[in-house]
Amino acid sequence: MREVEVVVTGAGQAGLSSAYHLRRTGFVPERDFVVLDHSPGPGGAWQFRWPSLTYGKVHGMHSLPGMELTDADPARPSAEVISAYFAAYERRFDLPVHRPVDVRAVREGDGGRLLVETSDGTWSTRALINATGTWDRPFWPRYPGQETFLGRQLHTAQYPGPEWFAGRRVIVVGGGASGTQHLLEIAGHAAATTWVTRRPPVFREGPFTEEVGRTAVALVEERVRQGLPPRSVVSVTGLPLNDAIRQGIADGVLDRRPMFDRITPDGVTWADGRHVEADVIVWATGFRAAVDHLAPLRLREPGGGIRVDGTRAVADPRIHLVGYGPSASTIGANRAGRAAVRDIRRLLSNEPMAA
Repeated sequence: MREVEVVVTGAGQAGLSSAYHLRRTGFVPERDFVVLDHSPGPGGAWQFRWPSLTYGKVHGMHSLPGMELTDADPARPSAEVISAYFAAYERRFDLPVHRPVDVRAVREGDGGRLLVETSDGTWSTRALINATGTWDRPFWPRYPGQETFLGRQLHTAQYPGPEWFAGRRVIVVGGGASGTQHLLEIAGHAAATTWVTRRPPVFREGPFTEEVGRTAVALVEERVRQGLPPRSVVSVTGLPLNDAIRQGIADGVLDRRPMFDRITPDGVTWADGRHVEADVIVWATGFRAAVDHLAPLRLREPGGGIRVDGTRAVADPRIHLVGYGPSASTIGANRAGRAAVRDIRRLLSNEPMAA
């Protein structure tokens, strides 16, 4: 068994930001802290993004602390750009990233320590920064008849790019950024597209101001303070009504239909008798926080989420969740990483916690 002061799980934006601040404030790599990442290489969830998501299409990618992302080719796939950037970042700051390592469970250990059980053995630690994000937990809704569908069902996590849909009849489910991006891409290749959402989409006019951002983050933060599962910031702010969205509405591609009632072998049906045939259903229905490995600590509240004050789990101050709820954005993850390290330093030195 190996002992450290802090284990960071995940090497995406949130994990690397946390590791940077740990090192910057005096924690020694490998001796005092490690980063455990289950991915095959640098890049976090970005390395799995579809090739048609170029860097120029990425909304709000914020540089990691201490090293700007500059001169990136907007036509290059975001998976390549950001993976290369993360790899360079890990090298520059000599961050102790171990990969591929699967974190299987975090349990109570002896002497107030935590045991982090992994595919590469067990680590004993005094604090844990959980930065596992959501990519590993795609959310698949369940509808009657789903198992009878004879076509292909895909989630955003498996999206192969628009060319794969050539000549196919496609239903896209979901009113978020991924759903609209998929539709606008697929429509140029598919035989037909249908857009279905549970709630009417909300499009946001005007610029995304700092005030709008603060309001959205505050609403998401209130949910996690209550122990409810976090919602995405986009679900609060709505979708930006940009030129591409306007064109999609004008062309009839973004012509939303309410959620169907049943899936049939050849498509979907509504209670009023309407039926749409399909070869593919794309579930752009988002993700859930990947925190199952924390289950032995019993952090979940009756509402289904983990109650968090800042980044600190209310039920266990040794656990910090970064990139969870209000910090689930690139700039939010940077700030949360710094805040988590500040609190952990207080914890390990027995100073009073921040209010």
